[in-house]
Amino acid sequence: MSAATQPLTLARAGSWGRVRDYAELMKLRVTSLVMMTAWCGYYLGAAGGEAAAWSWAMAHTLLGIGMVAGGTSALNQVMECEADALMRRTERRPLPGGRMSRRHATLLGVMVTLGGAAYLSLATNALTGALAVATAAAYLGVYTPLKKVSPVCTFLGAFPGAMPPVLGWTAARNSLGWEPLALFAIVFFWQFPHFLSIAWLYREDYERARIAMLPVVDGDGRATAREVEFYGLALVPVSLAPTFLGMAGWWYLAGALVLSLAYLGYGVRLATANLPPSSPQSKPYARQLLQASIVYLPLLFALMVVNATG
Repeated sequence: MSAATQPLTLARAGSWGRVRDYAELMKLRVTSLVMMTAWCGYYLGAAGGEAAAWSWAMAHTLLGIGMVAGGTSALNQVMECEADALMRRTERRPLPGGRMSRRHATLLGVMVTLGGAAYLSLATNALTGALAVATAAAYLGVYTPLKKVSPVCTFLGAFPGAMPPVLGWTAARNSLGWEPLALFAIVFFWQFPHFLSIAWLYREDYERARIAMLPVVDGDGRATAREVEFYGLALVPVSLAPTFLGMAGWWYLAGALVLSLAYLGYGVRLATANLPPSSPQSKPYARQLLQASIVYLPLLFALMVVNATG
């Protein structure tokens, strides 16, 4: 164990430290966002109302989806342990920090992922369980290994990343349709400015770990800027679809338009700065875009739920 990680290991000794390590292994904050968007999908799929918002069926759905998301995150960290050890933002995670073995994390990740998918199949329906397995497989089998190969990983990784609200919908309806496709599209397009801003901020980390995110291979930042603008612009009409599909009302339409234009504005601001990702002066613009992305999605889905038409 390195001298840099030894104090951290000692600081996390004990049961509370172990709980924190498990939470970090399963990316509790990301998993919470997954469960939030899944809850919105379930609520809208169940036609709204108090019974849809607080039911045992909803609780079973969120537990199963949370298990699949957390287990998949654990397996992702197993696969990326060496890369995580090379990046400052991830070097203190349980595996590179030496506080947990890869075997333990692998067994835990497999059991929680498959257990969550089986739980969804039994507690909701087979469609949701199968989609959950496909989502985890795409994330681990396509997105994770491609991060070392090509920037196309962001595009392909956006597909499993956009599935949580669809899983919530199918848990409630046991069917697919245009409505869950609209929810999928919103999260799909939202992800690009979000993840590209992270890669822009931590470009040096990703370069050190040889992860081929677009800002790493895009020296002048122009290709990254074009993608941020394109997907941010595409998100504007996509975010309005729930109103035209009868899922949400006109208050949602107005709010979604304001939120999406504001989100686009932060992306345009980064793009028009005409600075390369390696420039320190560009980092505040990327950080503001990242902060906007973190605020945007919960607000948009909360507005959708509040103004749901059933």
